[in-house]
Amino acid sequence: MSAFFDFAVIGGGLVGAALARGLAREGLRVCVLDEGDVAYRASRGNFALVWLQSKGINMPAYANWTRRSVDLWPAYAAELQNETGIDVSLQQEGGFHLALSDAEMERLVTIASRVNGQPGVDPYPYCVLDGEEVRRRLPGAGPDVVGGTYSPLDGHLNALRLYRAMHKALLVAGVEYRPGSRVARIDHANGFSLSIEGGGKIRAKRIALAAGLDNVRLAPMVGLCAPVRPQRGNILVTEKVAPFLRIPVQTVRQTDEGSVMIGDSQEEAGLSEGINHGIMGVMAGRAVRMFPAIANLNIVRMWACLRVLSPDGFPIYDQSLTHPGAFVATCHSGVTLAAVHAAVLAPHMARGRLPEEAGSFSAGRLHVSKTA
Repeated sequence: MSAFFDFAVIGGGLVGAALARGLAREGLRVCVLDEGDVAYRASRGNFALVWLQSKGINMPAYANWTRRSVDLWPAYAAELQNETGIDVSLQQEGGFHLALSDAEMERLVTIASRVNGQPGVDPYPYCVLDGEEVRRRLPGAGPDVVGGTYSPLDGHLNALRLYRAMHKALLVAGVEYRPGSRVARIDHANGFSLSIEGGGKIRAKRIALAAGLDNVRLAPMVGLCAPVRPQRGNILVTEKVAPFLRIPVQTVRQTDEGSVMIGDSQEEAGLSEGINHGIMGVMAGRAVRMFPAIANLNIVRMWACLRVLSPDGFPIYDQSLTHPGAFVATCHSGVTLAAVHAAVLAPHMARGRLPEEAGSFSAGRLHVSKTA
């Protein structure tokens, strides 16, 4: 006989783990079906930023949704530590975008102005800095930095500890975690029956598809649409050094353990997770121009990973009309949005609906009208 749950979450990455914990805290019996490390897991390649700057051009709802999550993060980090004993090292002392040319500087200012100038946006605080002011605030910044923008709401954390804390929190909340459980088929009759590859079934009253790129395959099984694509990003990690960069830059950050992470690439490379050494070189060169001391550090790790992007880059949250009780949630900002997923999205799903502000993120926005 198959096991029966109130809610089955398909996907055990940052999105799925945040939702599952939030659902369990609503008193539901929850199961997470996780394909495991053979999956194209975006969560293992994140840059660990909790970031608001520049997000939401052409979609005010996304700017506000991101702002809400950023504001929720201190409480969320505290809850994770109380439940698991794991400190994710959240530091929200602000963040910088840096420019290495006048053209880049103009673009940064334009983006910040456009995001905050949209009707319906709750503007975020930021300031525009020239090169001299950047070097005053970031003493290690090099002479090639012509300026930048700064927001006091941005921050970063320890990515590995976050993933560990989120999964330990699942156990604390009583969630049943099943790795190596790729869902082959979803049937809908008096709830949902999920057939697992290799054998076995799970039954649940409701389900949430949080399987990243695999949502493309799963969503049509329940009358939903998740037209996401992979976008490859490369990351470099240096040896550990004495602290010199407490406040992160969008593309360069020093972790709480001392290593420096460099990540600034966007490639349309299909499902390939191969490293692009040419792009790695460009990334390293830009990082050294921003912070010349990096040139003396040894690179100890490098990898590539796949982001999960919708056609317009914004999240997709939907619930099925043809298969009541089925939801889909996908985004490329699993760290930044984890707090709002756990504290807002999951409780609404537990009550059988999406929050009102999630209406803007339906995949229906992507359907182009064919009328003349």
